[in-house]
Amino acid sequence: MSHQADPQADPQAELRSALTEALRRRDRPAVRVLRTVLSAVANAEAVPEHAPETSPGSPGAGQGPIAGGVSGLGAAEVARRVLGADDVRAIVAAERDDLLAAAAQWEAAAPERAADLRADAALLAPFV
Repeated sequence: MSHQADPQADPQAELRSALTEALRRRDRPAVRVLRTVLSAVANAEAVPEHAPETSPGSPGAGQGPIAGGVSGLGAAEVARRVLGADDVRAIVAAERDDLLAAAAQWEAAAPERAADLRADAALLAPFV
């Protein structure tokens, strides 16, 4: 991968671009790692389950046929959090650190698995 961290660039766009390139190259390890990181970013953008807009007791809550459901088109829709570039880079760094920690744990029992995890972590280095 030939990505360099650019402070001005959108890290999510860089990750998606790298995923597209990895898919074209059929680079399964890179695809797996990049999808995992993009999923972690998407999870961080999610709003807590009981945000004020959808909390039980709010207008429309519990009126549908499903307990805790809301009625009306889009009644339960909540805007996602907006993450800054630093937030996304912190998530990528945390994912990389998790891979390196897992590699350290696998080192004695399965050195091949540890090497694979370190290679996965190295794929993320340009995005931190």
